[in-house]
Amino acid sequence: MKEILIDTDILSYYLSGNSNVVKKILDYLKHYPVLNLSSITYYEILSGLEYKNANRQIADFEKMLSKCKIIHVDIKSIKLSAKEYGRLRRKGIIIGNSDLLIAGIALSNGFILATNNKNHFKNIDGLDLINWAEN
Repeated sequence: MKEILIDTDILSYYLSGNSNVVKKILDYLKHYPVLNLSSITYYEILSGLEYKNANRQIADFEKMLSKCKIIHVDIKSIKLSAKEYGRLRRKGIIIGNSDLLIAGIALSNGFILATNNKNHFKNIDGLDLINWAEN
């Protein structure tokens, strides 16, 4: 089993107790000691909880991070993201910067991206996708 990078939507499903996602994450943790999250996903989850002033959920999220490895944006992932941005933009395909950065992190680390937003990522060259929200 190849390592997985968890996209923001999948992590949100996990935090809300989605049974499909919880099961798949627990299965994954039988093979790997931690979940891989991008620093972008960390920001997106935390900023959403801060907006809601959800202090209990922030505390739960921070506890959950002990089972996670935060993968940061680096030069390699930025170059991959920028290359895909240019290639896709020339074709008239627009993808949000956060999604491009997450994809670049997945590509530069050789991760499969677990996401329920396959449409956001389907045009990115070389990116393997899996949807943990599906049965």
